[in-house]
Amino acid sequence: MTLGDVLSFAFTALARHRRRSLFSVIGMTVGVASVIVLTALGEGAQRYVTDEFSSLGSELLIVIPGKNETTGGVLGGGIGGVPNDLTLDDARALERGIPGVSFVVPIVIGNETVSHRERRRQLMVVGATHDFLATRELRMGTGQFLPPDDFERGAPVAVVGSKAAAELFQHENPLGGVLRIGDWRMRAIGVLEAKGHQIGMDIDDIVIIPVASAMRLFDRSSLFRILIRLDSHSDLEAAKAKTLAILTERHDEEDVTVISQESVVESLSKILNVLTLAVAGIGAISLSVAGLGVMNLMLVSVSERTGEVGLLKALGAKRRQVQALFLAEAVLLALAGGLLGIALGFVLVEIFTVFYPKFPATPPVWAIFSALAVAVGMGSIFGVLPARRATDLDPVTALSGR
Repeated sequence: MTLGDVLSFAFTALARHRRRSLFSVIGMTVGVASVIVLTALGEGAQRYVTDEFSSLGSELLIVIPGKNETTGGVLGGGIGGVPNDLTLDDARALERGIPGVSFVVPIVIGNETVSHRERRRQLMVVGATHDFLATRELRMGTGQFLPPDDFERGAPVAVVGSKAAAELFQHENPLGGVLRIGDWRMRAIGVLEAKGHQIGMDIDDIVIIPVASAMRLFDRSSLFRILIRLDSHSDLEAAKAKTLAILTERHDEEDVTVISQESVVESLSKILNVLTLAVAGIGAISLSVAGLGVMNLMLVSVSERTGEVGLLKALGAKRRQVQALFLAEAVLLALAGGLLGIALGFVLVEIFTVFYPKFPATPPVWAIFSALAVAVGMGSIFGVLPARRATDLDPVTALSGR
């Protein structure tokens, strides 16, 4: 019995039971497609986050008030509290004391009602300096950015995100328009070029004012962050150590956390890798369920074809040949479902990217081959029991149909 005979027999048997075969193929297709889609989303999330942080450059240090003993912290402050404020004087000391520094940008963030005439919005207000534009790699749409004043000068000026400007000023020219931010009156001097979200901040829907003005507006003495941009030839680790040394000397204790863009990207990549594998495991569970469906179909097929099995054995077919016939059916079902699942998965991912074009969802190569291998493997494993049951049938009993 040749391989062609085995495949011909399997195709003929599956064609006789089209409906049952179709349902088994659908089950396997859904399982494989779920693996493709889930891993594509996980891989896309990893690439999206990595690209977002990498867009700021690898020469960036972030100083966070409070000591965090766990590396890679991004959003939260120190676990043990904040015994000393992170001040504008600290930012100036870092600007003077770190070799190879390009910019030091103190940051204050809060939410406040921003209005222009009768129109008002609740917006994120960012207190920063002139160098915030270059540090976050933003561009101006119209007008100018914050003036290059000293940290303590709080000029009553504001730069508005493109979306916020469109909603507050509508058909008016924003430049020179008066904004009321809380109880403060400020003049709009520029509108940012549309950027979208960047590291958890909607650049199009913010207002940027001088950091000193923001500290007075929100009645704060401590900064939210200090961003340090180094030149491309600087030693990042040396600058990180120098930053800690300067602030430890000023605060009489090490009460800040200094992280780099590279460490943030590395930590997030590890987390997202684990999540991608986890969702792939969830998809593999659905493949197992589909494999059980294949087994049930083959068990029913064996029970309905006892006469056929008996005839084959009576004609001299060996046990392994009979087993190969039924195992081939299970593998063909799994292979068909796997290939269709890969196609369906790619279609669903493409549909997703149409609605979310900025999200780089792409099925990883390893997931494609793994899903297909697992599908065929499941078909083989769950096809063994029905195949063995077929070979155990007695030829005389099978021919009698009992």
